[in-house]
Amino acid sequence: MDNQSIISDFILFDFTKIEELKMFYFIVFTVLYLAILTGNLLIISAILCDHHLHNPMYFFLMNLSIQDLGAISVIVPKSIVNILMNTRHISYFGCVCQVFFVAFFMGSDFWILTVMAYDRYVAICNPLHYETIMNKQASVYMIIAVWVSSLLNALLNTCFTFSATFCSNAINQIFCEIPQLLKLTCIDLNQKEIKLIIVICILGIGCFFYILITYVFVFKAVLKIPSKEGRKKAFSTCLPHLFVVTIFLLSALIAYMKPSSSVHDLATTVLYCFIPPLLNPLIYSMRNKDIRFALSKLLKINFF
Repeated sequence: MDNQSIISDFILFDFTKIEELKMFYFIVFTVLYLAILTGNLLIISAILCDHHLHNPMYFFLMNLSIQDLGAISVIVPKSIVNILMNTRHISYFGCVCQVFFVAFFMGSDFWILTVMAYDRYVAICNPLHYETIMNKQASVYMIIAVWVSSLLNALLNTCFTFSATFCSNAINQIFCEIPQLLKLTCIDLNQKEIKLIIVICILGIGCFFYILITYVFVFKAVLKIPSKEGRKKAFSTCLPHLFVVTIFLLSALIAYMKPSSSVHDLATTVLYCFIPPLLNPLIYSMRNKDIRFALSKLLKINFF
């Protein structure tokens, strides 16, 4: 018998038994989700509507906002509905879909940030050849490579996760997450799954060190700029991206290197699911003059 015939649905983490706290979670999740939705949609709209922002840096930023919207929309609406309906169930097929799209969108995050780091490296360290290297065609090919790689990563992870037989259907998480699902399997990880995990870890570590080394060269180049205004302008385009990378890494490290407990699991889930997509638009809108100007035109208001 395959696992689908044994388990027809999964039971997600129970927020709380107290009705008042459930309403509190409902309000918090709804407000945060609407804030993330609004912030990222504003960034996407500003970039699409302002032709001055039609360049590789903002094209990648728009894709980062799309990724943030996709990742949060896969997780939060189902959690809100579960709170309202006072249920914890998710169907087997629904869990498969959630795992796939979470892996697809979250897996693309680090790769988009890596591409953005390369873009800043070329812009600061090789400005005379920037338009030649980072032309429209190259930018499109890079983003296609990111999304195709994310698609393959999501397919592999989903297939390997659900090819196992589950001994339990109680997931200690508010959504279907691969590490939590692997804890429910009846057998140890096979060699193929271990190899897949190792490959994903190597890719992640490789991206991390690439971003780190890239910014070492970027900051060296910025410090050599003779004018104070030039250094300030260069830093204003690099610091937002560096802040975003730092927030993403910190939230991921806290989420996957913590002691396991129900309270900590819920707190860290909120941290790495909500904080990066919530702060990304704020960081870019506060630290980037072009984004502020585009948003002011879009909203017909003045930023002082």
